[in-house]
Amino acid sequence: MEYDNLVLEVEDGIALIKINRPDALNAINTATIEQLEDCFKSLSQDETVRVIILTGEGKTFVAGGDISEMREKSPTEARRFARRGHELLAFIENMEKPVIAAVNGHALGGGCELCMACDLRIASDRAHFGQPEVKLGLIPGWAGTQRLPRLIGLTKAKEMILTGDPIDAETALKSGLVNSVVAHENLLHDSKVLAKKIASMGPTAIALAKTCMNRSMESDMFTGAAHEAEAFGVCFSTGEPKEGISAFFEKRKAEWQKGKS
Repeated sequence: MEYDNLVLEVEDGIALIKINRPDALNAINTATIEQLEDCFKSLSQDETVRVIILTGEGKTFVAGGDISEMREKSPTEARRFARRGHELLAFIENMEKPVIAAVNGHALGGGCELCMACDLRIASDRAHFGQPEVKLGLIPGWAGTQRLPRLIGLTKAKEMILTGDPIDAETALKSGLVNSVVAHENLLHDSKVLAKKIASMGPTAIALAKTCMNRSMESDMFTGAAHEAEAFGVCFSTGEPKEGISAFFEKRKAEWQKGKS
């Protein structure tokens, strides 16, 4: 698929996706959802890609869903649009490769929900986050009512969603919504540094660790620990622990199998 709403760059095992509708503040319409679906699914199968960075072109990360498109939707069409967003965000959240949101500006509505589906979030000091849907007579439609309380707690999530008021990057950091806040001009550089650090680790270990942590949010401690033990054993079937431990004792950089994921 050709992407007219995205820009994709791949270098040294790091994929950078830019949502590219700056004239529309990168608002997500149906075409953008389709392109994001295709892009993430393709990258999930690309053995040369280890980590993905998602950002926005221009001054905004994503201003939300494209309300000009949503205005005329019937209830059935609106539900279908919400479910399509759920499926995309669930795929991002559950794909084995880590995804870093480099939040370069406003992440509102669907934009806030999109970055919450990523594994890590680095915010520009110019970024703002919010779920302003109630101001339009709506509620978050891409699992914002589910992910936001899990990330920052129910009390603060209710405040954000019921008032529709945004928070700045420093407040997002204090709330646990983002991992770090950096100077705007350093955002992509620092995101790539983090991506390269993760990409230097055992690829199967990274995939299994992400899966185990995601499952921990949906299971009790005993079930989650049992899954972790199985995944720990799987690591030893890949040869990665042998290489990693040998590299540690030999004081050298581990050399993982090319394309291993």
